[in-house]
Amino acid sequence: MSEASVRGGGRSRPRTALLLGLGLVLLVILLALGTWQVQRLHWKESLLQTIDERTHSAPRPLAEVEKEFASTGDVDYTPVTVTGTFLHSGERHFYATWEGEAGFNVYTPLALGDGRFVLINRGFVPYDLKDAAKRSQGQVAGKVTITGLARNPLPAKPSMMLPDNDVAKNIFYWKDRDAMAASAGLPAGATLVPIFIDAGKAPNPGGLPVGGVTIIDLPNSHLQYAVTWYGLAAALAAVLILRLRRPVKEE
Repeated sequence: MSEASVRGGGRSRPRTALLLGLGLVLLVILLALGTWQVQRLHWKESLLQTIDERTHSAPRPLAEVEKEFASTGDVDYTPVTVTGTFLHSGERHFYATWEGEAGFNVYTPLALGDGRFVLINRGFVPYDLKDAAKRSQGQVAGKVTITGLARNPLPAKPSMMLPDNDVAKNIFYWKDRDAMAASAGLPAGATLVPIFIDAGKAPNPGGLPVGGVTIIDLPNSHLQYAVTWYGLAAALAAVLILRLRRPVKEE
């Protein structure tokens, strides 16, 4: 074999080894992503089963739901019934969409018989009806009984992609329970129930707010993602095997 051939083969082998090494790293990453999606699939299926079981259970008194929240920290989607009087002057507006229309979910403090308050998501109003004076029929007075779904408070802003809440303009982009309560004009020293309640579909006078806006059918695409990552890993593995079977080219 000539000296030139030896030099050519020497150059080819390190290049092949480098490509195979990079391919193996990418293969591990693809397999890890696929496995992570499988884990997410199991988590999502368990969550959907829990939501289905809870939403189809009988409504419970607020005291029972509070006791469970204190014990477990999780009462999301648990049906609950509560009685009190709305403090409409303190309603907070959470930016949302409903059936393709932009607007707000109206969170209103409900004064309970024991002097505490709980924030009720009464439902959706269109963007141009943010001002409560434009939907005065729905500002019900006196004692009311609300049946809806308990919702856990958020410990922090769920995503850096979300804008910061504009408390001064009463526009919330994430449900900061403490900020909502602090800006709602509650009496000094008022105690707030630690959960939210999403009101059910019972109609309000005048049709607004539109209740029953809780999103229950959560998307579950983790299986498709897992198949995609594993499929890419299989294709890459095939390419690597074919590359290993090729002889090192001598020049």
